[in-house]
Amino acid sequence: MANFNRVILLGNLTRDPELRTTPKGTSVCQFGMAVNRVFRNGDDTQEETTFVDLEAWGKQAEIISKYVQKGNPLFIEGRLKFDSWESKEGEKRSKLKVIVENMQLMGSRGDNAGGQGGGNFTPAQRSAPAPSNQAPAPSGDIEEDVPF
Repeated sequence: MANFNRVILLGNLTRDPELRTTPKGTSVCQFGMAVNRVFRNGDDTQEETTFVDLEAWGKQAEIISKYVQKGNPLFIEGRLKFDSWESKEGEKRSKLKVIVENMQLMGSRGDNAGGQGGGNFTPAQRSAPAPSNQAPAPSGDIEEDVPF
């Protein structure tokens, strides 16, 4: 039987990303996200918020740490990972988190981009010309060579 582990989320960060480096020099960034769901219950409209812990590695971790902060929207594609451990008191603990595989910066809440394409860039950075051997990147994309 085949398996499939894919998560797609669009939400706002609940805390500033924490960037760390492993002993081998790999960057790892941990952060939280709130994802809202609006639904009808009879004649009433209700909202439900789900809080998700996320982890990004390598270049993506560095980009998230540099360009995203608490409250900013972020689009994530990733996979679920289940961690379990024993606490110092001997209690069994566990946590389900999302490992980021792809992401898209969506702009800040107060950004004039209206939540569309961007991140925290100045107008000059948004309109920076692409190298001549490549097609121009869409407005607001990061001009770094990142394997999203």
